[in-house]
Amino acid sequence: MEAALLGKGMTVFARIDHAAGAAKVGATLRPTQLVIFGNPKVGTPLMNCAQSIAIDLPQKALIWQDEAGKVWLAYNDSAYLAKRHTTGACGGIGAKVAKVLGNFAKAATKL
Repeated sequence: MEAALLGKGMTVFARIDHAAGAAKVGATLRPTQLVIFGNPKVGTPLMNCAQSIAIDLPQKALIWQDEAGKVWLAYNDSAYLAKRHTTGACGGIGAKVAKVLGNFAKAATKL
């Protein structure tokens, strides 16, 4: 995921390894990582539509391994964020973000 993001000029702000955090307190957790990323060219117009969306930006992607060893990737859908923050159409930005996020997910998972 990180390579797909960086390859398209996105900024990766942080990568949080939850399994490593669990290990620090003597607990175990299957591989679970959160990648925090964004681009002010996209986020700023969204925040101008509904400033409260800033609590959900920058965008995040969760990558984890389940008990069967399968790796999953999840992120908040743009439609969910638009509804949560009542951004309305916001100049079509949400639809563009949804497409871009889908492309990142496909690239990361090679679908």
